Amino acid sequence: MKKQLHLNLFIYGRGHHEAAWRHPRASKRSLMDIEHYVECAKKAEAAHFDSIFLADVLNLPPDVDTSARIWLEPLTTLGAVAHATSRIGLIATASTTHTEPFNLARQFCSLDHISQGRAGWNIVTSFSNAGSRNFGGGGRLSHAERYDVGEEFVNVTKALWNSWRDDAVVDDRDGGIFIDKHRVKEIDHKGQSFEVAGPLNLPRSPQGWPVLVQAGSSDTGKAFAARHAEAVFTAHIQKGTAQEFYRDIKSRVVEVGRAQDQLLVLPGISPMIAGTEAEANRLQQELNELADTNVGLTRLSDRFDGYDFSGIKLDQVLRPEDFPDPAENQSSRGRTELIVGAVRREQLTMRQLLAKLAGARGHFVIAGTPEQVADVMEDWIDSGAADGFNVMPPVLPWMLDAFTEEVAPILKRRGRFRAEYNGRTLRDHYGLNRP
Repeated sequence: MKKQLHLNLFIYGRGHHEAAWRHPRASKRSLMDIEHYVECAKKAEAAHFDSIFLADVLNLPPDVDTSARIWLEPLTTLGAVAHATSRIGLIATASTTHTEPFNLARQFCSLDHISQGRAGWNIVTSFSNAGSRNFGGGGRLSHAERYDVGEEFVNVTKALWNSWRDDAVVDDRDGGIFIDKHRVKEIDHKGQSFEVAGPLNLPRSPQGWPVLVQAGSSDTGKAFAARHAEAVFTAHIQKGTAQEFYRDIKSRVVEVGRAQDQLLVLPGISPMIAGTEAEANRLQQELNELADTNVGLTRLSDRFDGYDFSGIKLDQVLRPEDFPDPAENQSSRGRTELIVGAVRREQLTMRQLLAKLAGARGHFVIAGTPEQVADVMEDWIDSGAADGFNVMPPVLPWMLDAFTEEVAPILKRRGRFRAEYNGRTLRDHYGLNRP
């Protein structure tokens, strides 16, 4: 039997290309209009996607005037989307650095109850300097410190979700007993960063706890994922690095005593789809021409802890020495390693690098026919590069429609993707055990 793939839709503004908001085929809705998110979720659900995902930032981006990077708070948004859908999984980003375990455990438990078992938490440790200034003013934690806090945070959150047995709510009206208190326990946690008595003030949710997702690609991030993550969103510009990552993370999962199939690897793919490859490339170039160079430089600088790249000419061939050492980076180390690796491998100019990153911020970008996109996805699955994909349409809903109407049916005909949902929860869709 052919390996089945998993599909997540990453909803990001009006599309993942940094100029998507300007494109005439982009959504005409306000980014504050819940119907934009509901519409995208319904399209993905009609195509039987496993899940949708909403990312988050905790500050107003400096390039917001020319990039339209604002969106609704993810958990609130998914609460509304849950009522407009019935099967598709609902994954939201939330930070372990700038919230408290009790609050987060309660919010995600509520979303899992509201959605009847479709919630997922994308665990992030929040590397933004600007974001840290909105939470206490103490400055950003180092990369290592953030993961230390994140480790304790996740363990406390799991303990809170486990503080209720599945059968704690008896709801015995005749006997006058609503909850059996012997089935609800305090956690009494006292750690380096948190003190939490517990128990949670909500019953255990339909999935036991939401599906845990993570996206770190540094050594520390991969070790964290091996211990906790059940799905990993990862970024790769080419298949070779995706295969290396896949082998590494799967071996780490085994080393900590988990089954390989209990962690899914879902690299990002941003497909520009058209009737011919030439037309798809033309559409890609059309989008690139709408991009603002200053936006690209600002985002590149943000990836490298604010490093100033303005002295580098746009048509100058780059060298790895033109970038700060990724190992010293306190932001996203995995993404900076990817960028420097592409420069070393492809001898890109700054203009070419910015164009490559404009499409999907370092994820795999492809322009081609529906058959070509499906072929690439099958190849990555069969060659040990992925268990599925985090689909990142360059323009929404235009390229989402192209994918659901033209690529997904090909994958279904080839026996690669479900023709209907066989379960109701996100764990069912992902093939994950209940904790």
